[in-house]
Amino acid sequence: MSSRFSNTSSFTRIIIIVEFLLVSYLIYSLTKNVYNSYKIDTYIETFRAENERIAQENAQKNDDYLYFTSEEYIDKIAKQSLGLVNPGEEVIVLSEDVLSKNDEVLDGGTGEFAKDIGLSNAQKWWKFFFGN
Repeated sequence: MSSRFSNTSSFTRIIIIVEFLLVSYLIYSLTKNVYNSYKIDTYIETFRAENERIAQENAQKNDDYLYFTSEEYIDKIAKQSLGLVNPGEEVIVLSEDVLSKNDEVLDGGTGEFAKDIGLSNAQKWWKFFFGN
């Protein structure tokens, strides 16, 4: 096989070497472009996820704004902070005595609502439908 290539001229050898260098450069360029394309796709996906998060955050803030500017919220804050009473409403003020009595009933008294405290949910439903 070496005898076959020994007859090639030096010009042909130079052309083969140049072609080999050209192919090497093209493979390098292709690899570099594929890698850059991958990096760009990664950045695009990252920015899409970021945009989605920001859109959700904006929607939440818009919902919060609508809630905080609604009549119901303003009425609630006025009732809590300023003691507002709408026409037809009655205000009930519970003293500390009543609250402490409710705590005693919950702690082990025989109050009507306190006797089911130790029961599981299934037991409460059984008692609701079938009695004891």
